[in-house]
Amino acid sequence: MRKSHPDGAMITGMNPVQDAPLFEALTTPHQSGTPTGLRVIAGLVLTGSAVLTVLFWTLGAWPVAGFMGGEVVLVLGMLRAHRRWSARIAERITLSGGRLCVDRTDRRSRRQVVEFDAYWARVLLLPRPGRVSELRLAARGRSTEIGSFLSDDEKAELADALRRALRDFRNPVFDNPQLR
Repeated sequence: MRKSHPDGAMITGMNPVQDAPLFEALTTPHQSGTPTGLRVIAGLVLTGSAVLTVLFWTLGAWPVAGFMGGEVVLVLGMLRAHRRWSARIAERITLSGGRLCVDRTDRRSRRQVVEFDAYWARVLLLPRPGRVSELRLAARGRSTEIGSFLSDDEKAELADALRRALRDFRNPVFDNPQLR
């Protein structure tokens, strides 16, 4: 928190205990290809296209060369766009100051923030037969899905960590030196 003083000085950290997050998790989708791997795929696509283009050219079907070049450009452009879009997707879950905040960024860099009162928030891990389970945060009639791109094991791990953090928030342990 920041407040300005009448003489222009900034007062920061009014309550450092409340400002520090009790829990913070950043989830991102799995990036299946490395830059080197994508170069290998591009090389394979170009090589395959070149071999087929030469074959059709020798058979007299030279107009195919233009279409093969267009397909290569389209495939490589889509691979690059998918990698760039999926790198933008992120979800930050923060428990701080009595609020449980879910801050999402989609593939177009649009942000959506959903906040819950941490005291009332519940973590629900709903099994779905034949599909990946669903992880939701719910409080007072509102709910939102989190970690939609995570695997079952990752969702279970995130749910356990969130439940522990919420339990620690609701049942704080006070250290009183006089009671030692």
